[in-house]
Amino acid sequence: MTTTTIASRTRSAEGQITAGVDVGSSAVKIAVLLTTSGGETEVLTLLTERIRRRELRKVVNEGYEAALRAAGVAAQEVCYVASTGEGELVDFRRGHFYGMTTHARGAIFLMPEVRAVLDVGALHARAMRIDERSRVLSYRMTGQCASGSGQFLENIARYLGIALQDVGSLSCGAGNPQVVSSICAVLAETDVINMVSRGISTPDILKGIHLSMAGRYLKLLRAIDVHGHVAITGGLSADTGLAQALQESARKDGLDVEIRTHPNAIYAGALGAALWGAYRHRMLAGQVEVSQ
Repeated sequence: MTTTTIASRTRSAEGQITAGVDVGSSAVKIAVLLTTSGGETEVLTLLTERIRRRELRKVVNEGYEAALRAAGVAAQEVCYVASTGEGELVDFRRGHFYGMTTHARGAIFLMPEVRAVLDVGALHARAMRIDERSRVLSYRMTGQCASGSGQFLENIARYLGIALQDVGSLSCGAGNPQVVSSICAVLAETDVINMVSRGISTPDILKGIHLSMAGRYLKLLRAIDVHGHVAITGGLSADTGLAQALQESARKDGLDVEIRTHPNAIYAGALGAALWGAYRHRMLAGQVEVSQ
């Protein structure tokens, strides 16, 4: 089993432990949190597990067990497990929260100043306008075409013979980015093949792809009248080239936004699920009012 523990620490206080399990199309992300009696939230561990053609329920179960071990927590100590994404695959969940709700909550937890979220996953992207309490006010999603997705970018990286984690830095070093089709993944991949045959550099190809993707995402943000700080969450949140292309395109188009990223933004869904799980547990225990 391949796992990556992003953040873990020894519990420094007693309180309620909750977990969030975000089941995506290419990876499972898990967050284990401690909410202290004083209302502070401590991240005990964050873990991601790539699916890689394995039986998904097994990935979920093994990943959750690994996350608990990393956090130094026994299963019976977790008062609430919340799922998001493909939650029906989390047999041990106590509750489920919709993906937009969890990504909004996770984004606010990581970047309190943001008032919009751009969640870019393996198969789709969605833009959300939110308030300071992470309530989703409006949203738009991309269509069925895969050219604006993480899976498309992963396919291109594989064709170019580079690691996905190197895509962002290479794109940022482009000198003469080449435009690619933003209509469909098949046409875009054909453009890339033609560019390679013409000797176009890898950074210029990648920057062109990022600019094409940025154009699609900015249309979503405009459609819901987004201004101010925008958080990128999901699988492509660590792609510095995409963030740069979004900011450059926004300034060129006169869109008043500031793109924000966070090292743990890939876990926004799992964090949001764990945070909402903590709230629901307190609500069920009569510790908070339902209207809050």
